[in-house]
Amino acid sequence: MSIKLTEGAIEALFKGSEVSSPVLQLLHIRQIDGKSGPPRFRLMMSDGVHSLTSFLLATQLNRLRQENIMAPNCLCVLKKTITNKLEDGRHVVVVMDMEIIKSAEETGGKIGAPTPYNLDDKTKSPQKSGPTTYSSASSALTNVPGPSKNYDSYKTKSPQKSGPTTYSSASSALTNVPGPSKNYDSYKTKSPQKSGPSTYNSASSPSAKVPGPSKNYNSFPPSGRGRGRGFAKKNPAEAHSTPASPTKVVPISSLNPYQTKWTIRARVTNKSNVRTWSNSKGEGKLFSFEIVDESGEIKITAFNKEVDKFFPLVEQGKVYYITKALLKMANKQYTTLKNDYEMTLHANSSIVPCGESQGVPTMQCDFVPIAELENRDKDAIIDVIGVCKSAEDVSRITTKASREVSKRALCLMDTSGKMVTVTLWGEEAERFDGSRQPVVAIKGARLSDFGGRSLSALFSSTVMVNPDIPEAFRLRAWYDHEGNALNSQSLTETRSTGGARVNWKTLTEVKNEHLGQGEKAEYFSCVATVLYSRKENCLYQACPSPDCNKKVVDQLNGSYRCEKCNRDFPDFKHRLLLSANLADFGDNQWVTCFQETAEVLLGHSAETLGRLRDTDEAAFDEVFQKTNYTTHIFKNRVKLETYNDESRVKATVMEVQPVDHREYSRRLISNIRKMAG
Repeated sequence: MSIKLTEGAIEALFKGSEVSSPVLQLLHIRQIDGKSGPPRFRLMMSDGVHSLTSFLLATQLNRLRQENIMAPNCLCVLKKTITNKLEDGRHVVVVMDMEIIKSAEETGGKIGAPTPYNLDDKTKSPQKSGPTTYSSASSALTNVPGPSKNYDSYKTKSPQKSGPTTYSSASSALTNVPGPSKNYDSYKTKSPQKSGPSTYNSASSPSAKVPGPSKNYNSFPPSGRGRGRGFAKKNPAEAHSTPASPTKVVPISSLNPYQTKWTIRARVTNKSNVRTWSNSKGEGKLFSFEIVDESGEIKITAFNKEVDKFFPLVEQGKVYYITKALLKMANKQYTTLKNDYEMTLHANSSIVPCGESQGVPTMQCDFVPIAELENRDKDAIIDVIGVCKSAEDVSRITTKASREVSKRALCLMDTSGKMVTVTLWGEEAERFDGSRQPVVAIKGARLSDFGGRSLSALFSSTVMVNPDIPEAFRLRAWYDHEGNALNSQSLTETRSTGGARVNWKTLTEVKNEHLGQGEKAEYFSCVATVLYSRKENCLYQACPSPDCNKKVVDQLNGSYRCEKCNRDFPDFKHRLLLSANLADFGDNQWVTCFQETAEVLLGHSAETLGRLRDTDEAAFDEVFQKTNYTTHIFKNRVKLETYNDESRVKATVMEVQPVDHREYSRRLISNIRKMAG
């Protein structure tokens, strides 16, 4: 089936006119050298009649070139384009979406004999036309009935008499003047000539019809005479328009660095606090905010003076007109928004509140069902919404940079019947209230696969409690009617007190999987019962120094020597080093408990046990008898160690916790379902 090119599409696209899915042929493609960011490609397209080199491929379509889908002579359907006029007057047609409908091999070569499109070349020679008026890009027509004489723009020494003649240019609009006229304009020859009626066209001036002969004293290009007296009126299309002008508002998705004049209307969805920095280049401050409209979203950042100017103005949830910001490639390290670009405010930027917010969305979210998190890649940035079934108390941790931060873990559940743990940080963690099981929506959370599936809110994430969106209303209605009674399954393993996620194993799995026999230590948790705790040699005399726990040597003269500290002490402190045998339903394991874990397991301090051993041996024995056959949660460290040329896996208890039988039962049910499924 033959495919025809859309004749006239080149001219229409160049002028910014709307063309429905034009079919064009790609004649040439060239990569534009850039200092940073993804490569850009310039295209030469043809409609069979004209060709144009001012096409620019949007970066999201670079794959067409990189995968050799696009090649010279192929046929394309342009589904979405944006025509921009640059500051130097050039036009650029940005191709936002296109489809290759016929390959270069199938096309076989160039179609037709297209000529380069150039408005100035379309009508250079005189030709006969209708009666005459004169106009320019900067003047409006004046209608004066009567004989027409025009004494403008003399370019030769002597006037000439001529019939109506046609002069056209890229900046004139067609005007018709019935009746005789005399024209003394723009003489470019020395001898008079006759011609037909004359028309001067200007693309940017309005058409006007003069019903009879007229005199036109307008348009003196060489000088500024007459300006200010109404002789050279400004084109209305060039008049300044306010940010609120609906004709100037463009969607966020259409923005690109090649646009110079644009205004967007969008809602602020997230606003950061003011942050400061100091480095070798100096110090400063910044804040950022995110905005959304019907087409997409984008991040905006302000620095230093612009922080003082715009931070008090911008409020989360409100709608603004924004213009004259610098557009650049987005740094994905600091933003999770789905936009290739981001904005930076400067001295000439403008942010004006918009009183009309109808039609502007409050948030653009792509919520992922919790059940789907198992199929997503680690470190993926996702949006999630769920009912907060439970929330832990705020705890504080110390980061690697020795900075304390607050954290809180939430358990979210959605209509899929699955739950996931989400961690909030900083102020979000401190002010969150989960007492009434609110609906929580998080935009831009990071997915982790440690200990199952879990989510963490980032600095750039937006956390919304009971948001005013349809998804939240539907989720609340579902949970109140049936979800609260559902026996849900968590994708995240239970946390220990220290906040680390649990790697649950049975003792049989530990041995079958050869845990701890690699180069690095491995950790696992288990629910086990103490079969036997060895009381012999469970206590030793240790150095009393706060930072030293080494065993001391009794000097038999009332003093105790620590070889590490190289000192003699008048006393010592008791330390525990307990060996115990743990068992579950499948196997058993010898473990070592040091001071802290042994004290938790035995229920007494080392000093108390040392005193009982020396004064009341029966009470001392009873402590160990009571410890046997008790069940706990043990977090263990296993590592291969070599002693006397013999290698064996040593298991050390890092933490002892009581069993939460409710949570333990849920985990068992979850495991049964996994095995049954």
